[in-house]
Amino acid sequence: MSAPLTLPPRRRAVFVSDFHLGSRHCHAAELADFLGGLRCDRLYLVGDIVDLWWMSERRAAWGQDAQRVVEALHALSRAGTELIYVPGNHDRAMRRFCGLVLPRMQVRRRTIHTTVDGRRLLVIHGDDYDGQTQFGGLQERFGDWLYERILEANRRVNALRRRLGLRYWSLADFLKRRSGAAERYIARFQQAGLDDARRRGLDGVVCGHIHRAGLFEDDGLVYANDGDWVESLTALAEEPDGTLVLMGHHGDVRATLAPRPDAAPPALAEVA
Repeated sequence: MSAPLTLPPRRRAVFVSDFHLGSRHCHAAELADFLGGLRCDRLYLVGDIVDLWWMSERRAAWGQDAQRVVEALHALSRAGTELIYVPGNHDRAMRRFCGLVLPRMQVRRRTIHTTVDGRRLLVIHGDDYDGQTQFGGLQERFGDWLYERILEANRRVNALRRRLGLRYWSLADFLKRRSGAAERYIARFQQAGLDDARRRGLDGVVCGHIHRAGLFEDDGLVYANDGDWVESLTALAEEPDGTLVLMGHHGDVRATLAPRPDAAPPALAEVA
């Protein structure tokens, strides 16, 4: 007698961003496997889903695994998952469709997600905060060039690890955590997101953009960055009880935030 089929847990909402589909740095195979195992009521695509910058300036890297990602998104939609797409800076052209409502999909410049325990979270890609966090000039251009070299090294290192049967490891994140300049930039970005949520009278922010996953509470406000599929290979989820979970692509839990004890009735997503 065959064992009963074990379904993955169904989540109230999942947030993913920074796929950078079409660039050679996208881990499309891992992303397709992750999306194929998802069961959720609502999926937020929080920007930089297709890397139009890369595809316009370089040769597009769109193989079978990238197509599997698209098919997995279609399968989720057919299974009843509502898709909400918040374009970022690398897929900025999609912002012209903001306000469009398609069957089981909406395109929004930004939106508000209300958790089951009543927390109202701003969902935004995060490039809006660049003016507050980036200094510009030669130093920033050099940083962009260096980051591209680090991503190339990250890709080669993990190609070798796969051949050796080892799990994915982010060389890029390892190096950035040892850079004082990178850590200061990330701290400024986190503060800009929290300040934005506070000005809007909200309970926190969910974003992407900086390729650094994170989940914590600061002065009563939630900061949640769902990470990316270039370096961290992570996603953010809301469980049915309102718990927020930052997880890796194997389903491993990186961080959690417990729900409020005085749960409020759930609400639909709002336009911010």
